[in-house]
Amino acid sequence: MARKVTLFTGQWADLPFATVAERASEMGYDGLELSCWGDFIDVEKGAKSKAYCEDRLAKLNEYGLGCWAISNHLSGQLVCDELDERHNPFAPEKIRGDYKAMRKWAIDMQKKAAKTAANLGIGVVNGFTGSPIWKYLYSYPPCPPGLIDNGFKTVAKTWKPILDYYADLGVRFALEVHPTEIAFDIASAERLLDALDGHPAFGFNYDPSHFGYQGVDYVKFIRTFKDRIYHVHIKDAWWGHGDGTVGVFGGHTEFADPRRYWDFRSPGHGDINFEEIIVALNDIKYTGPLSVEWEDSRMDRFHGAQEACDFVHSIDFAPSAIAFDGQFES
Repeated sequence: MARKVTLFTGQWADLPFATVAERASEMGYDGLELSCWGDFIDVEKGAKSKAYCEDRLAKLNEYGLGCWAISNHLSGQLVCDELDERHNPFAPEKIRGDYKAMRKWAIDMQKKAAKTAANLGIGVVNGFTGSPIWKYLYSYPPCPPGLIDNGFKTVAKTWKPILDYYADLGVRFALEVHPTEIAFDIASAERLLDALDGHPAFGFNYDPSHFGYQGVDYVKFIRTFKDRIYHVHIKDAWWGHGDGTVGVFGGHTEFADPRRYWDFRSPGHGDINFEEIIVALNDIKYTGPLSVEWEDSRMDRFHGAQEACDFVHSIDFAPSAIAFDGQFES
């Protein structure tokens, strides 16, 4: 086994921390990628108290588990989105609907996540940025000159001070490149890096499931950003399915609707070529965890998580330490 295999707890937030830790250990996971929602890690407490963070790590250790990243997606979405009623569940009840207060709170949560990571002794926080220009994805009516550029500038202006705080703590932020974010493919990720002036605390949480159905080369992403891949999600997707009535944009249908062109699948059940991904990760010398983000509306999640753990252990391999033809020399 070349890398640690972890389970992202975001889809398990209805269960107690101890329950998820126990089950993950029984399944054979090496650790948990702790979401900053549910019962897993509270960044308000974590930023203030090393003792709280040490207690979280001790509980993981009871089950033989480690932690190499935490994830703060929900509050991150509020940082740069144009906020509306969809965002209210991501914020504390007392400020819901007060979008100015929600944004201020969300920015504060990014800094507290960084401090929590530092108190845990962890170097990576995964998350979202939000986007003020996602609604302009399909450019009709035509976007006036500068509109998209201004969106990237707005995100950069907002995030640079946050990233400076990360850098001061020795922690890195890893954006999960994803539809609805400012960066959702290779071109937009390059544009964001340029807008951020290549900030050293900024990189990516790589997740191939968000690229394949868009037609984006998910292996090329790894090689393009070889120095910026800070964390990896293992999640599968299939595309080219459905009955021809729903396209890439989803047709306002729910996941698992049989009419859909694409859907998320449990690792190994979709169209992602994970062997190519492992080879590319080895080529760029990525040694961090492979974290299962389990999402498959067609499968029981405990069955899926167990199968996914076994699958990831089976596909991962360390790079060769020798030249395969070096033995021909004497």
